Amino acid sequence: MEIVKTINLKKYYKMDNYTVKAVDNINLNINNHEFIAIVGSSGSGKSTLLNCISSFISYDSGEIDLNGTKISELDQSEIAEIRNKKLGFVFQDFMLLDGLTVFENVCVPRVIHEAPYKPMEKKAKELLQMFDIYKIASKYPAEISGGQRQRTAVARALMNDPLIILADEPTGNLDSNSTKEIMDILKGLHNEGRTVILITHDNDIAAQAKRVIKIKDGKVES
Repeated sequence: MEIVKTINLKKYYKMDNYTVKAVDNINLNINNHEFIAIVGSSGSGKSTLLNCISSFISYDSGEIDLNGTKISELDQSEIAEIRNKKLGFVFQDFMLLDGLTVFENVCVPRVIHEAPYKPMEKKAKELLQMFDIYKIASKYPAEISGGQRQRTAVARALMNDPLIILADEPTGNLDSNSTKEIMDILKGLHNEGRTVILITHDNDIAAQAKRVIKIKDGKVES
C-alpha cells in the first residue's frame, strides 16, 4: 500500500537571471512500512523534496498524496494537523527548544494540541526510557551530548505515533558512535512497522536502508 506518492512534482527557485530546478518532475512511490534513503550531494534537491512532502514549503506543480490525502486539497490548518499527527521529524540540527528540558521537548507535539497531561506524561516517560534518556529528563539541550539531543529529537518525533518518520541528515552532526546509535534506532523503528524516509549525502548511511533513491539536479537517477 502506497503511503507517499509524488506525481510530476516540481519546485523551482528564481535566482537572479536563472531558474534552479530543485525538484524537477519527480514521480515517487513509497509503500507503507518501507525504509527509504534518498541520497544525493549538497544541492541535489533531496532536502527540498522532503520539505515538499512534509509541506514545510509549497511546491509549484504536480501532486503529493499522503496516505490517500492530496495535499493540494487541504488548507493550512489541515496541513498543520497532518504534520503534527501523521508525521514525525528528525533534523540534522536537532531543532530542540533551548529553554525547555529534555522531558518538555519530548512533550511538545502534544502540548501544541493541549492534550491531557497525564497520558502525555506517561507516553513521554515511556519514550525517555526507550531511548535511554530518562536520567537526563530534567536537563536542557545545552547540557547534554549530540547523541542525547538526537535521541531526544527521535523521542519527540514519536510522541503522536506518526505514520511516517522523516529524517533529514539525522547523523550529520554526530560522531561515529552516536551515528550508529541513531541508525540502529531508525532501523528498529522500521522493524516495528514504521515508514522511515531518510535524507543523507552519505552512501554508507543510505546503504543501511531497504531501498535507496538517488537524486541529482532535482531528478531521480535511473
